[in-house]
Amino acid sequence: MLKTVVQLAVLLGCTVFVNSLATAQDGPGCLDCHAIDDEPHISEVFQGAHANLNGGGAAVCTSCHGASEAHDRRGRKNPPDISFGPKWLSDPALQNASCLACHDKTAGKMLWLGSAHEQENIVCADCHSSHERRDPALDPQLSNDQCLACHIQQKAQIRLPSRHPIAEGKTACVDCHNPHGTTTEADLHQVTLNDNCYSCHEEKRGPLLWEHEPVTEDCSTCHRPHGSVNDRLLTVRGPALCQQCHSAAFHPSVPYGAQGLPGGNSNRNLLGKNCLNCHSQVHGSNHPSGARLTR
Repeated sequence: MLKTVVQLAVLLGCTVFVNSLATAQDGPGCLDCHAIDDEPHISEVFQGAHANLNGGGAAVCTSCHGASEAHDRRGRKNPPDISFGPKWLSDPALQNASCLACHDKTAGKMLWLGSAHEQENIVCADCHSSHERRDPALDPQLSNDQCLACHIQQKAQIRLPSRHPIAEGKTACVDCHNPHGTTTEADLHQVTLNDNCYSCHEEKRGPLLWEHEPVTEDCSTCHRPHGSVNDRLLTVRGPALCQQCHSAAFHPSVPYGAQGLPGGNSNRNLLGKNCLNCHSQVHGSNHPSGARLTR
């Protein structure tokens, strides 16, 4: 009984404290209606990154939702000036303008306008939750779930036999992509796709004495970044991948296709051999005798 009384006293104390925050500034007493015990998810904003926005108190609410004077009139069901849903969902541009009023110059968000997500009418609140103590979008694993909720093709690819460890939580989508926009294709962090790959795979970065042109040009020529049914994220299994370019390179120019697999005329170059068995340094070589990338 005593424990229950103490818990009730603490709860009432928190309610009075948060309500005093909400009425300390000029503006509506938001928590007069949105009471902490009835809607704790709303008052949780005072415990997160926005707790002291524009001085705290009711300014925290009005900074994002607008003055909302009509909404404050008791007995009337007028929406706030800016609503992030679900009951009175405001126009996407209006919602984002509220966030960008503060975040437009934040590092990593300056290129939001004109970005792929902005053009698809994605709003900040689709991914971010400003009322939670810890925004899920800032958690690498939870942010992956948010990305994959829309990017269903990539959601399937990260479950393929050869893949980056995204599903295991060891790699995050935001490690390679900036969802707020960049000047590069696919919103990559680096200037080029190769530079993005080299940020982890530094051992593949040149310059090398003997270089392989497809490697220096574009990693995705041979690899699928999200996942593949072929080993090492390859777009096509060897030797068929190599023969897309090397149709007659000192070896018999016989194309190795699916007809040479079991069920057809089994070809030893498909079953037991691969170009990589000899040309092991396919990304490049610094060996004086590595012109053929064999060492």
